Amino acid sequence: MNEFPEQSSTRASSGDDPTDVDVNKRASTDAEAADREHAVEPSDDSPSPGQAGGEEPQKERFHRIRGWLSKFEPVGLVVGLVFYAWSMSPSLLPRQWNLQAVATGISVAIGYGIGVLFVWIFRKCGLTREWSPQWKRIGWYGMALAALIVLPLFIFLGSWWQDITRELVGIEPGSNWDYIGVFFVGLVVFFVCLYLGRGLRALAHLFNRLVGRFLPGPVAIGISVAVVAVVFLLAVDGLVTTGVTRIANGSAKVADEGTADGVVQPTEPERSGSPESLETWDSLGREGRTFVDGGPRQQQIAEVTGQPAQAPIRVYAGRASVDDSGFEEGQATVNALAEGVVAELDRTDAFSREYLAVVTTTGRGWVNQDVASSLEYLAGGNSAIAAMQYSFLPSPLAFIADRETPRLAGRALFEAVYERWSSFPENDRPKLLVFGESLGSYGGQDAFSGAQDMLARTDGALFVGTPNFTEQWRQITDSRDPGSPEIQPVIYGGQNVRFASSPDDLNPPQLGPWETPRIVYWQHPSDPIVWWSPDLLLHKPDWLEEPRGDDVDKGMTWIPFVTFWQVTLDQVFSTDVPNGHGHSYGPEAVYFWNQILDLNDQELSDRIFEAGDQASP
Repeated sequence: MNEFPEQSSTRASSGDDPTDVDVNKRASTDAEAADREHAVEPSDDSPSPGQAGGEEPQKERFHRIRGWLSKFEPVGLVVGLVFYAWSMSPSLLPRQWNLQAVATGISVAIGYGIGVLFVWIFRKCGLTREWSPQWKRIGWYGMALAALIVLPLFIFLGSWWQDITRELVGIEPGSNWDYIGVFFVGLVVFFVCLYLGRGLRALAHLFNRLVGRFLPGPVAIGISVAVVAVVFLLAVDGLVTTGVTRIANGSAKVADEGTADGVVQPTEPERSGSPESLETWDSLGREGRTFVDGGPRQQQIAEVTGQPAQAPIRVYAGRASVDDSGFEEGQATVNALAEGVVAELDRTDAFSREYLAVVTTTGRGWVNQDVASSLEYLAGGNSAIAAMQYSFLPSPLAFIADRETPRLAGRALFEAVYERWSSFPENDRPKLLVFGESLGSYGGQDAFSGAQDMLARTDGALFVGTPNFTEQWRQITDSRDPGSPEIQPVIYGGQNVRFASSPDDLNPPQLGPWETPRIVYWQHPSDPIVWWSPDLLLHKPDWLEEPRGDDVDKGMTWIPFVTFWQVTLDQVFSTDVPNGHGHSYGPEAVYFWNQILDLNDQELSDRIFEAGDQASP
């Protein structure tokens, strides 16, 4: 179907651009002449333009609407309507209406672009035909009728699917009236994307006219599109890395100087930031101060476990501690921070403890208190945890703009601790553990060349909510035993490495004995951090080929382009769900540590879990 109103065949044969959908002057003139020819002469009683309160005649308004619609390719609108319906389908987590609107607007814009591209290809191949004015009119009316049905229907279905997803992750159903806003905000997002695309098209036209003087037409078009695409991507990348990131880094650095409510400087010498510490309280950063002041104390551990306890050690080095050292961002900075952590371990006599855990933090230095505290309770306080802050950026920005520093930090901290740990006699060393969550899991795994290296150099590991782009996680997942699902792979029969969404998954009857050392990957089926990947644009992942996880809507399916944007926006509020779902990992960590340490003390784990669950907000 060609564009409405009636257009001459001149446009169909002369279009060189897949996004060129504007009507030329000749087509508009022909359409207006046809309308005048078929119009009924107004009677003396017909309202004039100045009558009826100044309203334009109905025919005039119709011309205006039709002229506006003529700027759009009808096939593109049909495909965009299909993508609109698809965008309302369920994904991993419930989405607020404003996020759904963004996903919908982007999806419709992509659908429209695909439709326009197909029309352009068909025209280039001479496969289009000129439809009669009557059939064009029928087509437009039919599309309008379809829109009147599809638009409200999928607003209703989308809100209904969201309620199902909320129930699966333990959230009360919300109001469905606000979902009406999806249409209006999504429309704005669509037009922003559309006119951005048309602006890029104009740039490609300009470049094509320049190079078309020297190169054949098809070659000139291809080069023009490629150059504009590369320039656009470089501009976006530069805006994020040198513009937004630099501004955000400055504001984040200021925010890092603050202290969370209720956090006070520790007095125990076993804590960094205390009066005896080599790391000053002010240098630890906001998350570092929260970490060293948090967690159970000696008396709390004794009360919960019913056994004598020691004061657990927590050491930390903040990014601000090397600000005046003259180091540039990069390896020198993280090496200096790692040396500060090792110095704190020596000061607190941490290498004499039973367990020593090296944790790689998220962007601005956050450590999951539930994971850290669970280990300290199980160890009876006979433990030390070492961490450092390698950035001022919050995780979302670090995720986008700086994936190198977490890897450098994870490797630098582990290698520094491992070198010092190796200097002690084998029988006098603590058991060496590693853990990390999200970017911390990503960075922490980079200290090792693979699973075998990790098994050779540690006594256990717990990686939580690992991002999909983590190289080691991907290698291990892809090498899973045949028949095991991607959301819970089985590696060599579960001999040393096991994946689990809940503690019950650690010892299924089909697996053999679990040997030590033990590595656990803790990941929820509904965690978009784990499952997001650029491959979702055009590739259906195994986890959507296989049966869905228990907390994922069985109706979720893969749709090209659409699923990518759905899962992308699922990440925004991935921690705003109850523990056990999304990217929210809580007191259940005690059961994972119980298995990793091979303690097999279910009763003690239950008591610790209850204490941690009560302490959780």
